[in-house]
Amino acid sequence: MSTRADELRSSLQQVRERIEKACQAAGRSPDEVTLVAITKTFPVSDVRALAALGIRDVGENREQELRAKAPDCPELTWHFVGQLQSKKARSVARNASIVHSVDRSSLVVALSKAAVAEEKTLRCLLQVSLASYGSSEAATGAERGGVAPDAVPDLAAEVASADGLELGGVMAVAPLGSDSDEAFAGLQEVASRLRSEHPGADWISAGMTGDLEAAIRRGATHVRLGRALLGTRPPLG
Repeated sequence: MSTRADELRSSLQQVRERIEKACQAAGRSPDEVTLVAITKTFPVSDVRALAALGIRDVGENREQELRAKAPDCPELTWHFVGQLQSKKARSVARNASIVHSVDRSSLVVALSKAAVAEEKTLRCLLQVSLASYGSSEAATGAERGGVAPDAVPDLAAEVASADGLELGGVMAVAPLGSDSDEAFAGLQEVASRLRSEHPGADWISAGMTGDLEAAIRRGATHVRLGRALLGTRPPLG
């Protein structure tokens, strides 16, 4: 009978094979792509098991889960990937090193204040809305959050000049019902323009279980995978 560790080992092997094949097809090295394990609703025991299998980057999209799990595994690099209320910026700054979902000026101010208070530097990615890319259905459908592409330069300048923050690049989620390849091509263009002004902001966080191949084809440096690694999520507590 397989154990949870066996299940995770098998899933991780399959995920790594997908990443390798996607990189090969795109003419890229797998070393260019970081796997961020999204452990939303899963227990910290799964985080430890993944760490034992070589995972070093873990992400949460709820502040309360990040706060509960990160102190148990301080050797890992913790990413916050969800929508963030400014009032919870201090907790996220305390427990994470990277925030993928910076989408407004007020959050930049809150994260800067929190990072300074925690005496650390937070790497920040701008979450970009891709609603204008892909199918017309996506453009009028469910919004996945983020700043409009034409507002990226101004927000990037705010992050770059803020104390305690480092501008890392961009993040996006393909709109529901969209052509993910077209959506991520749009993100790739936004990322390229950002790098022309901020050469160090070279991360593209894109791609989840269903669309990691398209994301890697369009330059993703970080893919965020939950279901492919951990299986069907248990209900939120």
